[in-house]
Amino acid sequence: MSSLLKNIIRFVLFILVQAFVLNKVPALHHFVKPWLYFLFILWLPFSLPRLAVLTVAFIFGLSMDYFMGTPGLHAAPCVLIAYLRPFVLNLLLPQEKTEFSYAEPSIKSLGFTPYLVYVLLLTLIHNAYLIFIEWMQFGDFLYFIGKVGGTTVISVLLIFITEMLFPRKARYRTNAA
Repeated sequence: MSSLLKNIIRFVLFILVQAFVLNKVPALHHFVKPWLYFLFILWLPFSLPRLAVLTVAFIFGLSMDYFMGTPGLHAAPCVLIAYLRPFVLNLLLPQEKTEFSYAEPSIKSLGFTPYLVYVLLLTLIHNAYLIFIEWMQFGDFLYFIGKVGGTTVISVLLIFITEMLFPRKARYRTNAA
């Protein structure tokens, strides 16, 4: 299956799972909300140019906003993590490994610890920004930190469950056309 078709299917599936399954899960005392949809952005191929990643993330976030009825609430965190994604990858890995080894980020391509840091950091940033925009104030700072922490833990748990249930073949990328 081509990379484009695979990513289009992922685009649709992540939005549908988030909108029609995870959003129906009642929040734990309005404290923890399971977010998984942004994993689509984390799984985008290394070879995509930054502008393309930002554009895809914006369209993906707007699509999520359409299903949630929240104009712009999800688009902003999606664009933020899409913007920060290459910087985080460059910090975690030597440039030659991401350029020439594998097609997309995964446990096999990055290794367990760098992949955990990659997912944890971008999940934390996504959830903190999303919750901050949702509230537009800090109010009770400890409640804010607790909500971000709880939501991040649930999201990272869901991401690794998804990784185990749907293992991706880490395609080894070659220089051959």
